[in-house]
Amino acid sequence: MLEVVAPIEQRWSAELQGTEFAVEDVPPSEPAPWETSGVPLSRSFPAEAGQPARIVLYRRPIEGRAADIADVREITRDVLVEQVAHLLGKSPDDVDPTHRDR
Repeated sequence: MLEVVAPIEQRWSAELQGTEFAVEDVPPSEPAPWETSGVPLSRSFPAEAGQPARIVLYRRPIEGRAADIADVREITRDVLVEQVAHLLGKSPDDVDPTHRDR
């Protein structure tokens, strides 16, 4: 994840200042109300009083969708771009012009 986060974090360093990035094996068993289409690959949480903004990627669901390690990197990048875009209120293409919708 670090090699995927680094270029995005550098490009958007001012906007992402203080944002925490994490990886968990699987998402919580209780889906969020808006998660109606399968297992989520990630979640983002906006900053709240005393808590920084956070982006969490879920390792096993990402690996489950990947054909090989290169695909894991691509999926991770695309999912991360989508979450950063969501936090920043931008389109994924603005965050990373090489983004692919999944």
